[in-house]
Amino acid sequence: MSIPHEELKTRQRAERDDWPDFLSLRVHRALSWLKRAEQCEDEDGRFVFLWIAFNAAYANELGEYRMTESKLFSEFLQRLARLDEDGRLAEVIWNQYTGPIRVLLDQKFVFQPFWDHLNGLESGRDWESRFQAANRAANRALAEHRTGDVLGVIFNRLYTLRNQLIHGGATWNSYVNRDQLRDANAIMGELVPIVIQIMMDHAFEHWGEACYPVVSSA
Repeated sequence: MSIPHEELKTRQRAERDDWPDFLSLRVHRALSWLKRAEQCEDEDGRFVFLWIAFNAAYANELGEYRMTESKLFSEFLQRLARLDEDGRLAEVIWNQYTGPIRVLLDQKFVFQPFWDHLNGLESGRDWESRFQAANRAANRALAEHRTGDVLGVIFNRLYTLRNQLIHGGATWNSYVNRDQLRDANAIMGELVPIVIQIMMDHAFEHWGEACYPVVSSA
């Protein structure tokens, strides 16, 4: 069961005065979007709000290219996995791998090289063999308990879905992507609160300055 926004918000109110400003701002923003995601009644909106919450937590700078941003959050996830002494992230993966995670990984529609192939791009060459290889790598990482690597694969697939929605490559409430969105929300709904929780547990780690810091208009 995912950690509810209100539980995290209560803790944030109690501890925020002792935190560095950059962490306080990140957590405040992430929790605001997590709350909005909890209130959302449609799958498309819920996924977008969950992704914004995740983005508020990890982003130090806005990557100019897709691979740049992918690298940023992959490194962030590896760091979280190392800091997660209680194994909360691993527990989510183990509990959901035979359900939403495995289904998501088996979907070519959230594998970016598939779309690159359809668009005639060089980056889509041999997408099928790369798809199979990526899933084998995810299975090996799972077997070897490399939580950060498994999370990296999962979030790269989620990032493709994020791009489809944010860049207008999907229709709101369309029947063609319901399965992907349902599984994505099941995964993100569990992982994003844990991401925020781990950051609060390690408030004095250097998480970097938040994007677009608050600036006085005076």
